Amino acid sequence: MSLTKPVEVLKKILRIFINKYFVTTVAFIVWLVFFDSNSLVERNKLQEKLDILNLEKRFYLDEIKKDSTLTWQLLSDSTQLEKFARERYLMKKDKEDVYLVIDTTADLHQ
Repeated sequence: MSLTKPVEVLKKILRIFINKYFVTTVAFIVWLVFFDSNSLVERNKLQEKLDILNLEKRFYLDEIKKDSTLTWQLLSDSTQLEKFARERYLMKKDKEDVYLVIDTTADLHQ
């Protein structure tokens, strides 16, 4: 008599797994998770791309802020403009020599 109970329980479990609604639901979930165009795998890839793009956006916004500040300084102060031209583009005044000094000590410490 004790052997019939486990067999009956297994039959009930098997009946649930063979049920057409259960099979349809499982197939639908598998389809949504793996094969659909909006699957979890695709959503994960898109989320990673979005994170990377948000980092790039933050970087470029910071660069725009720096450049805007520099532009404002250059347009408002002629000494800053002269300093910028001399340092960045190696410009010089008439009858003036420019010597370029390159610091190589930073390369030795690395």
